[in-house]
Amino acid sequence: MNETVLTPLLDWLDLAGVAVFALTGALIAAREQQTFVTMAFFALMTGVGGGSVRDLLIGAPVFWIADPWVALVCLATALLAWFTPMRWWEGRLLDFADGLGLTAYAVIGAAKALSYGVPPVPAIVMGIVTGCVGGILRDVVAGRPSIIMRPELYVTAAALSAGLCVVGEAVGLPRVPVWIGAATAGYILRAAAIQWSLALPAYRERSER
Repeated sequence: MNETVLTPLLDWLDLAGVAVFALTGALIAAREQQTFVTMAFFALMTGVGGGSVRDLLIGAPVFWIADPWVALVCLATALLAWFTPMRWWEGRLLDFADGLGLTAYAVIGAAKALSYGVPPVPAIVMGIVTGCVGGILRDVVAGRPSIIMRPELYVTAAALSAGLCVVGEAVGLPRVPVWIGAATAGYILRAAAIQWSLALPAYRERSER
């Protein structure tokens, strides 16, 4: 089996992404006035959902089963949400934090897929899956409109980060600068979308003539 290319930098990005996504899951449960057990479940599901689907698809060991820190980070994040006032997390702060987790996770997903011999285009898709699926699962279980249905750019930001990661690998650029640059570029796009409600053109049915 191929070895992964995850370095200490990506390990930290991985845990940061898990923590941010876990926080969004825990806060959804908190807004619904659920128990701590439910908050912890939402934190874990949101934090590891995308990475778990990626690992199953590329034939890798599911990352959080082998790493004891991931589940602990999700539990600690649920505790943070449990003991802090909801007003701390209102407004756009959490959206910006979610954007950082999204793009960092997209880079991690694409880099790991490449390390397992996945071709470039599917590797980009694995980056998008890693960044987006946890939030989709969270919203579906909570019975709320999915985050990917928001008008502003979301999946596009993940695609940009994953795409730049794969392109940088293909042309042989140094990995760490590529990973940082790819995550930063996607985050800038996502932050701009949040700030100015940037969106791709929506489908409009053409009337028959």
